[in-house]
Amino acid sequence: MTTSRENGSLYTNIENKVATVEFGHPASNSFPSVLLDRLEKEINELSENEDVSVILLKSEGEKAFCAGASFNELIEIDDFESGRHFFSGFANVINAMRSCKKLIVGRVQGKTVGGGVGLVAACDYAMATEAASIKLSELSIGIGPFVIAPAVERKMGVDALAELSLAAHEWKNAYWAKEKGLYAKVFENMKDLDKEVELFTEKLASYNPAALTQMKKTLWKDTDHWAHLLYENASVSGELVLSEFTKKALAKFRK
Repeated sequence: MTTSRENGSLYTNIENKVATVEFGHPASNSFPSVLLDRLEKEINELSENEDVSVILLKSEGEKAFCAGASFNELIEIDDFESGRHFFSGFANVINAMRSCKKLIVGRVQGKTVGGGVGLVAACDYAMATEAASIKLSELSIGIGPFVIAPAVERKMGVDALAELSLAAHEWKNAYWAKEKGLYAKVFENMKDLDKEVELFTEKLASYNPAALTQMKKTLWKDTDHWAHLLYENASVSGELVLSEFTKKALAKFRK
């Protein structure tokens, strides 16, 4: 476990073939680059761990699930390479989730923004509470959700991706997200969510590990090109973040 207010925390617990990975950060569980790197490495390691059949991805606390990438890092970007590296953070994690040999279940207790939506979309199965609204606000500051777009489109469809991206100021509620396919189930409260998550992951972990791995491959068929696509998209964002429009938009937050 690593803890620090600046870098956030990441903790993994393995029990009965279920690896529970919990991330956290004081800024609404947002991801600084160092925490994204740690999550990527953790998923890659669990992929090869024979004591693990299922991965449960969750965040700490009772409020936001994930506020996306670190805004403090975003406003400090001043060159293309830094921008591309910054936006590659979620690309690395999503590709790790995509290629992971283990099925990944997401437990979403609250609001999710930007890269956090991509994280949920990259889960193989996700459950949430009524508080788990989602938003893609990137266009409002002159960039776009390009890195996570393939994951969101794959899970929710191009129409939902358009509605989320273009209405960048709007929150979509958890039932809308369920209707579009992001969540498999939505519960009234965290108690009911956690009860179902525990039952579901235990049942899933009791199945033939080889069958689970093959099911994972089936679910992610025809996505090998993401190994390049997501980084190409990160370059697009890396350029846009240096644009005059985005610099002016971000300047409002430099106080």
